[in-house]
Amino acid sequence: MSNIPSILKSLRIPVIGSPMFIISNPKLVIEQCKAGIVGSMPALNARPASQLDEWLAEITEALADYNAKNPERPAAPFAINQIVHKSNDRLEHDMELCVKYKVPIIITSLGAREEVNVAAHSYGGIVLHDIINNKFAHKAIDKGADGLIAVATGAGGHAGSKSPFALVQELREWFDGPLALAGSIASGKSILAAQAMGADFAYIGSPFIATHEARASEDYKQAIVESTSDDIVYSNLFTGVHGNYLAPSIRAAGLDPENLPESDPSKMNFGGDGKSKAWKDIWGSGQGIGVINEVTSAGEFVHKLHQEYIEARNELLKTSEVFA
Repeated sequence: MSNIPSILKSLRIPVIGSPMFIISNPKLVIEQCKAGIVGSMPALNARPASQLDEWLAEITEALADYNAKNPERPAAPFAINQIVHKSNDRLEHDMELCVKYKVPIIITSLGAREEVNVAAHSYGGIVLHDIINNKFAHKAIDKGADGLIAVATGAGGHAGSKSPFALVQELREWFDGPLALAGSIASGKSILAAQAMGADFAYIGSPFIATHEARASEDYKQAIVESTSDDIVYSNLFTGVHGNYLAPSIRAAGLDPENLPESDPSKMNFGGDGKSKAWKDIWGSGQGIGVINEVTSAGEFVHKLHQEYIEARNELLKTSEVFA
């Protein structure tokens, strides 16, 4: 069994809501946490930078109030995602605010920075770093990250290309700390499958786009409901880093999703085609959305995941008896 930090042991189900650029906001984070999973958002979603102070105050105050009224079932902790790539000139400012509010979990992406880990540890926070291969995982842990998020093929947004089976088993050869798995997870059965592979948590993002709380257009939410894995395109054109996007939004931008040029990976940007802006116009999504059939609240979706997870676990126990 993995060495899980105490802060992650009280979740209703083993799920971390992944931070989604533009989409995640305090309202969604709060409702995810109340429902019993880790809610998260990118620090960069707060614009201007001063808004992050307001948002962190809103989240911490709302969750403290909820916990005071529900001591028997407190909210899950929340997380803030920090892009540690050199292009983020807000990192120092945003981390100072995370320290001020003692954000329980910091999720780092696009690089590993020791000073970010030190800052989080200074007040008792933990750091989970997302990676797409074993090489980056070693670098993250060597620089002081507490846990890993394995971003496998099929994940929404910036995603890797490795099978979750290959990625998780390689990580578990040497790492016994907290491990979350990202990539097409949208049901309770998938959460259980992630655990069976060796992960501790499922990392779920795209299904939460189709929730009332998400800061997405109604067209975007409906596209999540109507699309399947056949509608997902893997490209590095829009930011310089490979990611998964909805084909209908690419067509709407006047591009052919089946014939996209390659971008220079050394130049991360947010408008690689010169016309459209990821993630506002070009919509990110993972491959697991085929089971999302309606727009609902975040709390209702987590409740559905919980029911499916329990049912899947009970069914697996029956199957295990047959093959024992």
